[in-house]
Amino acid sequence: MIPAHTPYDGTSKPFAIGLKQAEARDWIELDEHLEAYLAQKDRLYAEIPDKVFVAEPETRAAQQEVLDLLVAHLVERYPETYRLEGGRCVIAGSGRFVDVTNAGDNPLIAASKLVQEDLILMRQGENGWRLAAGSLCFPSSWRLTEKFGKAIHDIHGPVPGFGPGTRMNELIARMFDKLAVLVERFNWSVQANGELYHPLSDRQRLARSAETDSTFPCADVAAHAFIRVERQTLRKLPISGDILFTIRIYLDPLAVLARNPDRAQLAPSFAGQLMSLDRDQLDYKGLTADRDRLVGFLNGIASAG
Repeated sequence: MIPAHTPYDGTSKPFAIGLKQAEARDWIELDEHLEAYLAQKDRLYAEIPDKVFVAEPETRAAQQEVLDLLVAHLVERYPETYRLEGGRCVIAGSGRFVDVTNAGDNPLIAASKLVQEDLILMRQGENGWRLAAGSLCFPSSWRLTEKFGKAIHDIHGPVPGFGPGTRMNELIARMFDKLAVLVERFNWSVQANGELYHPLSDRQRLARSAETDSTFPCADVAAHAFIRVERQTLRKLPISGDILFTIRIYLDPLAVLARNPDRAQLAPSFAGQLMSLDRDQLDYKGLTADRDRLVGFLNGIASAG
């Protein structure tokens, strides 16, 4: 198993903006796990719809714009998987489809049921860019309902160095204002299970930061640790002027690194990134108690060649 992305190899610095231009054809990423991701989304929409989708009523037109752009892209980029039949976008071999022309009150839900990515709609207002709508089935330690309606600087408030009044916050606001092309960035974390749905409230994060107990259930970190990689993209919608933020999650067991042909380079780079984190950053990632054990495991992989 070769990970699709390895931002811990030194190409993406933790707690940095790290944006780069992306090719338009690479906007959405598709792999053999599409059905599993979509089945998980179906389950979450059935069981906890209010926790995985939010929207301001005035965003319907922008949501439809997202759906139309997404369908056009998928049909062109992945014709073996997606096709248009009348007003429906059909996913080959799955029995799945979405009605493009009659997607109901919240077309963003229909859009989200086509892809593995989560979809967040940002809208500019008097207080800056705010989270105006979103389908978030696979959160990385945050809750959609807590961030709904908040401006970007408040959303990033808990992130070390990214809160209101920081230089990073000013850079992000400026970047949103001037966004003209598709851009992407990567982020990584380490979690104690392979769950895609991984919410955490701000209160839970603070409680976790105050504790020094291990995140993992036993001393064998490698047996339980999963590397969670986020590929994020941003693009400005041509009609509404809103910004669509996509988040694609990849999960790989940490132990897989030991079998990676590039392990001699990846493991020490990952260990170096962990060692570079200060206490606030470790607390935010929930790794304060486990950093040294993770680094020890990674150094063992590196020394084994």
